[in-house]
Amino acid sequence: MELRQVRYFVSVAEELHFGRAAERLHIVQPTVSQQIRRLEREFGLELFDRTTRTVALTAAGRAFLPHARAILEAERAAAESMSVLRTDRESALRLGTAVGLGTRLDAVLAALAERNPRLMVELISAPSATRLRQVRDGELDAAFLRGVAHSPGLELLPLWRDVLVAALPARHPLTAQREVALADLAEMPLRIASREANPHLFDAVVGACRAAGFEPVMGPSFTTDQDTLAAIASGRPSWAVYYAVQARIQPAPRIAFRPFTEPAPAVRTFLAVRPDPPSRRLTALLDACGDGDGAD
Repeated sequence: MELRQVRYFVSVAEELHFGRAAERLHIVQPTVSQQIRRLEREFGLELFDRTTRTVALTAAGRAFLPHARAILEAERAAAESMSVLRTDRESALRLGTAVGLGTRLDAVLAALAERNPRLMVELISAPSATRLRQVRDGELDAAFLRGVAHSPGLELLPLWRDVLVAALPARHPLTAQREVALADLAEMPLRIASREANPHLFDAVVGACRAAGFEPVMGPSFTTDQDTLAAIASGRPSWAVYYAVQARIQPAPRIAFRPFTEPAPAVRTFLAVRPDPPSRRLTALLDACGDGDGAD
């Protein structure tokens, strides 16, 4: 049984005339007659009594009619539901996020909400390579990235230069200073993600240390905020780096965040987009990113 056969049956049942039903369906009458005959053969029952002058429902036709209408109503409801989902998807901004955006992400989302209160934002967290692929494949409208300045098939729009700060034990003597020189940390182990895990952050920090005249002593790798900061606060003195915009909202009562003296290490943040004319929701995001530039 095909949906079109059900639709043709309901039209004939309501019109009780094959010609008028065909006109209502915008098809030729022989097609209606043919499909009704196929439906009857499938059921093994006559659905209509036909004469040269009249068309009437048989007992089988009357029994089938409410079921046929229910089938068409279910089809309509399903199509309407999918249309709503498609509209929601088209009106939602699918945005890939990066670790450590901190107050920047909040500022961008607040600016978006102010400019487009009806725009839904769906945040997706994934490794940077996955985010790039998802933008390229159209699964994401855009994605925040750090350090990556080129990716085939995409435009990487420069946004912000995110400065790094030092995370130190609150009891350490260096925290008495408003700023910390990188050279003062030369003897302390550095807890940082491996280069394989975060090459852009690793290179920025190690490069800044070398420019300050020393090779950093590598401590245990950075794992999670909770575990790493707890280890820094309680164990042998060590240090880590945080993006300044992230440190502002990082709960760590036994940790002191201190800015570096110039030149402070920093990493550039980009927005990855496809090289297509921007949609309205993407234009809104770009405007919001401009507003969020003051989050430093």
